[in-house]
Amino acid sequence: MTLKVWERDQGNWAVLQVSGEMDLVTSPAVRQRVHDAVAEGRRSLVLDLGEVRFCDSSGVGVLIAARRLMRSCQGRLRLILPAQGAVEGSHVNRVLAALGVRRLFEVYPDLASATAETDSLSA
Repeated sequence: MTLKVWERDQGNWAVLQVSGEMDLVTSPAVRQRVHDAVAEGRRSLVLDLGEVRFCDSSGVGVLIAARRLMRSCQGRLRLILPAQGAVEGSHVNRVLAALGVRRLFEVYPDLASATAETDSLSA
C-alpha cells in the first residue's frame, strides 16, 4: 500500500489527511508536507492519521520531528487518532503508546474536536 496526503484548511488550521502506510520509504512525504506548511507560514497544523494502517519507527520519527518543528516556530500540532473499532483502535495510536511517546502529542478523535479553538492553554 502507498501513502497519500491531502491538504485542506479548516478555519485557522491546515489539515494534512494521511492514508496508507508510514514507513521508511513513504514517511518522508509527510515530513515534506509539514515543512511546506511551515514554509507557507502555517503555525496551526492537524495531522489526520485515522486512515494510516501501518506506522513503523520512521513514521514515528516524522511525527516527533513535526512536533519539534512546530514547537520551534511557536506553532501548534494536533493529531487525529480515532478509536476506530473499539477493540483495536488506531494503529498509530497503539504504536505511539507502545513506544511511550503518545503523551508528547495533543490527540483528538475527530476533525471537529481537533480544530476547535479553546480558551484554555492546556497542551
